Amino acid sequence: MPFCTQCGAQVDEQALYCPACGAPQRAGAPPPPGRSAGGQNRAEDFLSRLPRRRAALLCYVPLAGWIMSIVVLASERFREDRTVRFHAFQGLYLFVVWLFADWVFGPMTGYTPALKFAGGAMKLAVLGVWIYMMVRVNAGEDVRLPLIGDLAERSVSEQQ
Repeated sequence: MPFCTQCGAQVDEQALYCPACGAPQRAGAPPPPGRSAGGQNRAEDFLSRLPRRRAALLCYVPLAGWIMSIVVLASERFREDRTVRFHAFQGLYLFVVWLFADWVFGPMTGYTPALKFAGGAMKLAVLGVWIYMMVRVNAGEDVRLPLIGDLAERSVSEQQ
């Protein structure tokens, strides 16, 4: 069965147009280079081109790094990479500290100025740690945060 000349999807031998993308077809054409038979572009696979250090750095992006942490932990590419997985867990745990400051101290800010200050100071501290970790990971250093680093190391050890 031939493949679409544009997207690489399988098409019928007599098809004039691809049912997936609508591109005109030449009968019996092989899939275009760099594309799989399913139409997915292998060159555009995000994780296959992502360097290890950048993957670890993206786990510390303030307020959004938890998404990259989950992607790293779920990906097959980083399954055996202890360093990147460590940073993914540490970034997730740091986000949990942020959530704690926001959800626990946030509703209590109306009670006393001291709680309002404590919640704001904790959020500011977590933001500073995120930025510090991004700088350190970008420099190629592996920094273990107190308590959170131990939890992250234990999580990596339990997974392997």
